[in-house]
Amino acid sequence: MNRLARALAALPFVLAPLPALLAQGATPEAARPVDWNAIRDETVRILADYMKLNTANPPGNEVEGALFLKAILEREGFEVQLFDTAANSLGPRRPNLYTRLKGTGAKKAIALVHHIDVVPADERYWTVPPYSGEIKDGFLYGRGALDMKGEGIVHLMAMIALKRSGVPLTRDIVFIANPDEELGSTGAIAFVDNHPDLLRDVEYVITEGGDNPIVDGKLQYYGVSVAEKRTFWQRLTVRGTPSHGSRPTRHNPVPKLIRALNKLGTYETPLHVTPGVDKYFRDISRDYTGEQRTWLANVRRAVTNPRARAWLLNDVYWNAILRNTISLTVVNGSNKTNVIPAEATADVDIRLLPDQNPDSVLRVLKAVVNDTSVHWQTLLAPKTPLENPVDTELFRAIERVSRERDPGALVTTFMMTGATDRPTYRRLGIITYGLDPFKVESADSQRGVHGNDERVSVENVGFGVKYVYDILRYAQ
Repeated sequence: MNRLARALAALPFVLAPLPALLAQGATPEAARPVDWNAIRDETVRILADYMKLNTANPPGNEVEGALFLKAILEREGFEVQLFDTAANSLGPRRPNLYTRLKGTGAKKAIALVHHIDVVPADERYWTVPPYSGEIKDGFLYGRGALDMKGEGIVHLMAMIALKRSGVPLTRDIVFIANPDEELGSTGAIAFVDNHPDLLRDVEYVITEGGDNPIVDGKLQYYGVSVAEKRTFWQRLTVRGTPSHGSRPTRHNPVPKLIRALNKLGTYETPLHVTPGVDKYFRDISRDYTGEQRTWLANVRRAVTNPRARAWLLNDVYWNAILRNTISLTVVNGSNKTNVIPAEATADVDIRLLPDQNPDSVLRVLKAVVNDTSVHWQTLLAPKTPLENPVDTELFRAIERVSRERDPGALVTTFMMTGATDRPTYRRLGIITYGLDPFKVESADSQRGVHGNDERVSVENVGFGVKYVYDILRYAQ
């Protein structure tokens, strides 16, 4: 038995048996109907087992998730590769996983990408164990249900359903699972840097970042994330002379740092409307009336109107997608009340709109602070700018499938204010869409993603597999 086989045999999970007939795959000439109820139940079982694997990052330990996925895919006849486990890359416990469902190659491929790692969970604040995969009251509970093991298993089962049903494919479907999205994005970076040949024919990536919010039982819109703000964290440092706190001195670095932070905290960054954000506001204007509808329909003009501007910026999300943002988050000085420190530091969370130049922004912020005793250090450099087109076959397929489910539904674009691995794939020229396969109550999403009692309904799991299946089918 080789090392990989031994590792598989040692994993603490049992795969649900797959029907022998379906496991044989199918040719395009033998296309067969899909039993969607059976697929839903199978997907729920697999997702529950996937969430039982503790891949909290740190430390990640994504190898268990990768081997879990590999076993399922190989049962379905896929050739699966694990990459980047060498000592000079990610290490043996953090592989990238890659496989491909072949089409005719008449069109470029679509890649389904998810990350295996999850954020840590504190069991004290959950009503069920976070790594139990427990089903309760029609919901599947566990860390990763929404971010993003749930989406990964939906991707997996949609691709498997395509293979089993024998739907003719003009595009290959690529399936990728990365480690370490939640901390450093090293998995996606290693994959793109080390294996660009495997992505050369990929036209689109579908991954996390979408949002289909349900508020009071009503779908607000299907949101496809086409853009993402760029993380530009800075550390401000002021150095002084340490001394006893009972004898104040002008060489105390803390007041200088506080003055700098006050200037940053009160500075209003300029408003700027990107193309995707402009479309988002025009799209959602249909749900408003009167002057608010007029403002949203032409947000570039609205931001010059004081009343409209105040109304728009009162919404924290709208404010964040209309400007670069600055959040003061971490401050460090002395570790003892009666000691004036030699140094005071502050970490500042700066998020840039996709088309902003980091060097220009930093020059402006230094001018705002206007103090040469404040030293600046970039903690996290911005990734590749992420702004994707919408006039594409895949976007039109998403619109079609969404409106089949909810006639007249709004399908819009929006900008993520957080960060994903999408910019890493985008630097190869791949169009990257954030797509949510679930329709989730906003309260559930707000509470569960990186929070407590993360969950997804069994109904949503079934919805998601067929939703992604149809998008992939219509994009052929």
